[in-house]
Amino acid sequence: MAVYILKLLILLPVMCGLIFAALWLYRKYQPALIEGQKQRGIKMLETLPLGNFAKLVIIEFGGRKILLSVTRGRVERIAANDDAS
Repeated sequence: MAVYILKLLILLPVMCGLIFAALWLYRKYQPALIEGQKQRGIKMLETLPLGNFAKLVIIEFGGRKILLSVTRGRVERIAANDDAS
């Protein structure tokens, strides 16, 4: 019984650490995965989280850059830019 508890006390923090590391890596490299889709007409250039349920997103569509506000139930256009650069 003591061996079981010892294994549990050692392996439980190791598993929690591995889960945390996997989620951190996914969150860090997720934008790189989105940028890999070069064939699409819409590109997500940048995101800025504003809290738990809101973020600002810059997308490029048809040579225009568009700033969007994305919340849990709503997407609104804040500004648009006609520059093709």
